[in-house]
Amino acid sequence: MVYPLSLYRLGHFNAAHQLAIPTWSLEKNLQVFGKCANPNFHGHNYEVEVRVTGHVDPETGILINLKELKDIIFREVEERFDHKNLNMDCPEFTDRVPTVENICIVIFEILRPLIPDHLDLGIRLYETPRNFAEYPARP
Repeated sequence: MVYPLSLYRLGHFNAAHQLAIPTWSLEKNLQVFGKCANPNFHGHNYEVEVRVTGHVDPETGILINLKELKDIIFREVEERFDHKNLNMDCPEFTDRVPTVENICIVIFEILRPLIPDHLDLGIRLYETPRNFAEYPARP
């Protein structure tokens, strides 16, 4: 039996954000989001791990062209979010609080249409070395 294989590519971007719900008071935002609700924003050095899973092509020996995957991640994630204020510069967060969870989901939504349908896609986003999200979650 041939099992599926997962291939990983890492990416990186630096971005600022504020965790706040605009209709809430500053006090309520600080109560819920803590210092991440700072009205002057704060930033992170994000590490994104892109996982592609499927069956290796028996002829080429590859799952997906790594150069193409690298270019997609660079163009669609790194260039889009690097050195940006996620709240102010990125329309993806107009109606979403840019939490690590929501950023992870957005990256998946951006990349999914660009990865062949027969391959599974997963995103793991590290906000800090100790805080990360994974979407979709694996059982």
